[in-house]
Amino acid sequence: MAGEHEKNLVEILEENHPIDINKYTNYVHSPQCGAIATFFGNTRDTFDGKTVIELRYEAYVPMAIRCLKSICSSARSMWDINAIAVAHRLGPVSVGETSVFVAVSSVHRVDALDACKFVIDEIKASVPIWKKEVYSNGEVWKENVEFLERRSENGTIRACCKPKVKVEDGEAVKNGCCRPKAKVEDEGSMESCSGNA
Repeated sequence: MAGEHEKNLVEILEENHPIDINKYTNYVHSPQCGAIATFFGNTRDTFDGKTVIELRYEAYVPMAIRCLKSICSSARSMWDINAIAVAHRLGPVSVGETSVFVAVSSVHRVDALDACKFVIDEIKASVPIWKKEVYSNGEVWKENVEFLERRSENGTIRACCKPKVKVEDGEAVKNGCCRPKAKVEDEGSMESCSGNA
């Protein structure tokens, strides 16, 4: 297929610029491809029983762009892909709106589907884009589960996220910067941070 660099479209969109799904889908469309796999990441209206008003995204854009391009290169090394398009919004994203979009085209559906899943999973795990969930009764910065799992697998826990354990009323209580206090069932489970920032 065509050269890798000419077939990747990677964009971080500034505040108040919605994702033009047709632009990215048209970019990856090709008469030689029988498949286009897409992923839309949309703001949902509830999380853990709380009413969500919007999500707000911030990013270190130069590094985020480099990471996204690297993810595209990795996907190309594993699957036979024609084109990849990735767009991520910054700023507020209201309920029902798309915050991240991935489109991958290939000759056969298996490559497109597998690569699309890989790309979004890698975005969530490694790209420096941060999300704040704004609820009707407050707001909180969130870390993606994929990021926390990857950090735990690699053993790269920031010092501020290492659990701090103290005893309250005869029970061990974990208190870290990543989540509210939670009772610790087993001392062995205190190895990594697993919560929300």
